[in-house]
Amino acid sequence: MNRRQRSHTKDIGTALSELVDQLGIKSRIQEYDAVVQWESIVGVQIAKVATATRIQKGVLVVRVTNGPWRQELSIRKSEIVQKLNAALGREVVKDIRFV
Repeated sequence: MNRRQRSHTKDIGTALSELVDQLGIKSRIQEYDAVVQWESIVGVQIAKVATATRIQKGVLVVRVTNGPWRQELSIRKSEIVQKLNAALGREVVKDIRFV
């Protein structure tokens, strides 16, 4: 590879970041991270009874296995939203809907 060719190459991380920006899908990928990282952020105990299924326009939908846990998580909703956003590094989750 000659010197001119090398000056136009980019590492894969930079190229992917630029592509994501050009496609305008950065916020969707960040939202997807909230679903993917749900268990590691909320912990194993909660993840055993509650599974993040999808997110749309900042509203994370979480399937909960039973009513008492749904109530407990509803009470702790603002705490969970803060924890998710802190782990994700920005405000991605605006609300959670427990179903």
